[in-house]
Amino acid sequence: MSGNSNRLQAIDNITNQAPMGLGTTKPLDKIWATDVFNLAKMEDALSKKAYKAIKKTIQKGTALDPDIAEVIAAAMKEWAISKGAKFFSHIFYPMTNATAEKHDGFIITDPSGKAITEFTGSLLIKGEPDGSSFPNGDIRQTNAARGYTAWDPTSPAYLMQTDNGTTLMIPSVFISWTGEALDKKVPLLRSNKAMNEAAQKVLALMGEKKITPLNSSCGAEQEYFLVDENFANSRPDLLLAGRTLFGAAPAKGQQFDDHYFGAIPARVQVYMQDIEDQLYRLGIPAKTHHNEVAPGQFELAPYFEAANVAADHQQLTMTVFKLTAKKHGFVCLFHEKPFAGINGSGKHVNWSVGNSTQGNLLDPGDTPRENLNFLLFCGAVIRGVHLFGPLLRAVIASAGNDHRLGANEAPPAILSVYLGEQLEQIYKDIQDGKVTPDADGGLMDLGLSQIIPFPRDPGDRNRTSPFAFTGNRFEFRAVGSAQSVSGPLVAMNTMLADSLNWIAGQLETKLDSGTSQTDAVLEVIKDLMDAHGNAVFGGDGYSSEWHKMAVDERGLKNLPTSADALPYFKDDAVKALFSSTGVLSETELESRYNVYTEQYIATVEMEANLVVEMAKTTIYPTAMTYLAELATTNASMSAMGIDMDKSVAETVAAEANAMIAAVDKLSAAIAMHDFDDTDAHMQHCAGNILPLMLEIRAHADTLETEISDELWPLAKYREMLFIK
Repeated sequence: MSGNSNRLQAIDNITNQAPMGLGTTKPLDKIWATDVFNLAKMEDALSKKAYKAIKKTIQKGTALDPDIAEVIAAAMKEWAISKGAKFFSHIFYPMTNATAEKHDGFIITDPSGKAITEFTGSLLIKGEPDGSSFPNGDIRQTNAARGYTAWDPTSPAYLMQTDNGTTLMIPSVFISWTGEALDKKVPLLRSNKAMNEAAQKVLALMGEKKITPLNSSCGAEQEYFLVDENFANSRPDLLLAGRTLFGAAPAKGQQFDDHYFGAIPARVQVYMQDIEDQLYRLGIPAKTHHNEVAPGQFELAPYFEAANVAADHQQLTMTVFKLTAKKHGFVCLFHEKPFAGINGSGKHVNWSVGNSTQGNLLDPGDTPRENLNFLLFCGAVIRGVHLFGPLLRAVIASAGNDHRLGANEAPPAILSVYLGEQLEQIYKDIQDGKVTPDADGGLMDLGLSQIIPFPRDPGDRNRTSPFAFTGNRFEFRAVGSAQSVSGPLVAMNTMLADSLNWIAGQLETKLDSGTSQTDAVLEVIKDLMDAHGNAVFGGDGYSSEWHKMAVDERGLKNLPTSADALPYFKDDAVKALFSSTGVLSETELESRYNVYTEQYIATVEMEANLVVEMAKTTIYPTAMTYLAELATTNASMSAMGIDMDKSVAETVAAEANAMIAAVDKLSAAIAMHDFDDTDAHMQHCAGNILPLMLEIRAHADTLETEISDELWPLAKYREMLFIK
C-alpha cells in the first residue's frame, strides 16, 4: 500500500461527504440567554428580598447572606431540573489555561429507598475537588489534597447541553485548604477590587461626587484554525502538540492576501452558525466572524462584558468551539502557531475600565485635551506598561506563543504603548508645557456623489504595537490564542491600580498645597511622562531600528522567549506590586512562576520527543523506501544502458543522514538534567532543544519536497489548509 493512502482516503472522505446544514434557526430574541440563570430569571424565580440581595451582590459586590444563598439554590435547582438537568458542577479555572469540572447528581435517596432531588445552599456555596492533582506550584503537597471550589455569584450559572445530557454549571473560584488561590478567577476578582479602590480615590480627588463601583471590561477576539479531522487524525503532531512539527510550505500560502475577509467556505459557515446559536443560548455576545489572514484561519469577536464574566465566557467559548468542531468533522486548533510560514493565532484582549456614573474612563470624548479624567487614566496605563512591561510579557509567555511573538504577523516581544497621533501629541504638549487645540481628522470625501463623506479618525491604527489604544480602550495584541484572558487582565488591572494609587498620592499633595485642579493634573501628567514616556511609540514595531532604539536608548526590555520572560515573576518590583495591592501573596506569585515554567519545559520536551519519534519511525523509513525504489529503478535502467540522474537520490540520502544525525543530538539534549535551577533548564530548552528541533525539521521538510508524493505519509499543508 502506498504511503499516502491515508491522505487520499481523507481527501475522498471530505470531498464526498454529504453537506450539513442547520436548517432554519430561531431569531436571536427567542434564544438569547435561554440557558442562563441570569438576573431576569432570578427576578421571576426569587422573592423580592432574595432578588434585591443577589442583584446588589452582582452589581456592587456586597456580601450575600447564606440564608439568601439557600433560597437561590432552591430556585436554581428547580430551573435547571425543569430544563432537563440531572447533574450540577462547580466549574473552575485552574492554572492550565483550561476549565475543570466535577459533576454531582441532584439525586439522593431517603430511608425508604425513594430517589429525590436535593440542592442546598451549602452545596451551591462550596464544593471539594482534589487540591493536589491540579497545578499548584508547590503550594500543596501530594499528601495534602484538600481543595475547595466556591460559588462566584457575579458570574451567572448556566446549562451545558450535550448529546449526553444537560448539566447545571456554576462558575466558581478554586482555593487550597490553606486559602491560597489555585486558579485564575480569584486573582482576577482581587485585581478588579484593587483597581476599583484606587480609581475611586482618583475620581474623588477630581471632585466627582457620585461614584459607583468601577469594573474592567474585556472583549477578546479569538483566532483559530480548522482542519478536517481526517487530516488531523493522521498527524501525531497535531493530535498531541496542537501544531505541525513538520511540513513543507505549499506553493500557495497567504502571499496573495486573498483569504482575509474573503468568502467563508460553506461548511465553515455552517459551523460558525452552529457555534453562535449555542453561544447566544449561553448569553455570550458573539458579534463578528470572518476569515483571518492565513488560509484555514478564522476569527470570532464578542461584544464587551465585565472582565470576570468575559473571562468565564472566553473559556466556555473555547469549549464550545472544540466540541462543535467534532460534530462538524473538524479539529479546532487554538495553538498560536499550528503551521509554519503563515500567520499564527492570537487572542486580542480589548480592555477598558468604567462605571455607570463616570462612564468609560478610557474614552477621550470629542475634546480629549479637556477630559482630565481620561488623561489621568490613560496616563496611568502608560506608567503601568513602562514599569511592568516585563510582567505583561510574562503573563502571555508560553511555548506556543513564543513561535508567534516577534514575527511580522504579531506584536514584538518589546512592550510599548501606541496612542495614535492625536493623543501622543497631547501628552507631548503637556510634557513640553504647550497648549494647542485638539486635532480633527476631518472628513473622508472621495469626490464620489454616491459615497457619503464620513468623519475620519484623528489618528491611524498601528497593527505592530503589542499594546495599542484603539479609540476608547487598549488592545493587548500579544495574548496567545490558546491562553486564558484572566492572566493578562490581572496584570493590567493590577498595574493600573498601582499607577492610580501613585497618581492619587501626587494629586493629593499638589491639591493640598493650593494648586488648582487643572494645574495639578497637568503637573502630575508631566511628571509621569518625564519618567515613563519612553514606553510610548507610534512607529513600526517590527523594524530593527525600533528594537535597537527600545533597548539601547529607551531602556525597554526585549524578552523574545518564555525563558527570558517568566523569571520576571520573581522580580522584586513585581512581588511588591501584587502584595501591595492584595492581588497575589508572594507564595501565590511564586506558585505561578513554578507552574508556568513547568508547563513551558514540559511542552518543549514533549514536542522534542515527538520530533524524534516521527523523524525515526515515519519520515526516515519513508526516505529509505524511496531510495530503495530509486535504486531498483536505476539498476533496471543501467541494465538497459540508460544512465539515470542520481541527484535526487543523493539529496534524499544526504538529507536523511543529516536528519538522523540531528536526531541523535536532540536525543542527547533531551536527556540532559541536573540544571542549576529552573531558569537554566528553560534556557536549555530555548537555546538548545528548540534550535535542534528546527534543524531536524529543515531536513525533513526538504525530504517532503524530494520524495515521491505517493509515498509521503503525512497530510500536507496544501491539503490541510485548503481542503474544507
